[in-house]
Amino acid sequence: MTGTFINVATVLLGGLLGLFLGGRVPERLKATIVAGMGLFTAAIGLQMFLKTSNPIVVLGALLIGALLGEWWGIEDALQSLGQKLERRFGGNAEEPDTSSRFVRGFLTTSLLFCVGPLTILGSIQDGLTGDFSLLAVKSVLDGFGALAFASTLGVGVLFSSLIVLVYQGALTLLAAQLSAVVTESMMNEMTAAGGLILIGLALSSLLEIKKIRTGNFLPALAVAPLIVWIISLIGT
Repeated sequence: MTGTFINVATVLLGGLLGLFLGGRVPERLKATIVAGMGLFTAAIGLQMFLKTSNPIVVLGALLIGALLGEWWGIEDALQSLGQKLERRFGGNAEEPDTSSRFVRGFLTTSLLFCVGPLTILGSIQDGLTGDFSLLAVKSVLDGFGALAFASTLGVGVLFSSLIVLVYQGALTLLAAQLSAVVTESMMNEMTAAGGLILIGLALSSLLEIKKIRTGNFLPALAVAPLIVWIISLIGT
């Protein structure tokens, strides 16, 4: 869990620094920073997707994951959590845009910090061997990301550290069991599905090209390796 705690600390520190600098950064520069993060996120997502050896598996995982996500209301649940936190810690009745800005910051950074190969691989490595070097690298990236986003999207970014703690901590605690089941091919397809989710996040929340309920695709991360496992059973 050491790597997860470091990651949470860097998100909080980066977010606090971003809040401190927020009023001193011109709006045009903030918009450019977010756009740059959007382009970078899309590029990372594409790089992750190219790890797939069977795009049909990724497509199936996304479709099934979307059905499950809509059924379970993952996106709505994340938004609801963000709104509750906003009312408790960041509400301002005189500024109607504050709530949506808080939720956007919370949702965007929660997904960005939790979806990716470093999260999965780093958590497994930390849980099995205590080596948190991969999570240390992720922590640096997340810290800079939190700084950039908090300067634009506000205090909601800080609360994404809660999601990082729960999600990444759970992966670390389950690392031993996961490593015994997840093969390299499963990991590749899971990474590819995560890459497409990142691209969707970039297009929706960062570049604001098209609204996509990105959170509802998260079950695809579990569906992708499951499909690979089923295919391996059929092939034997």
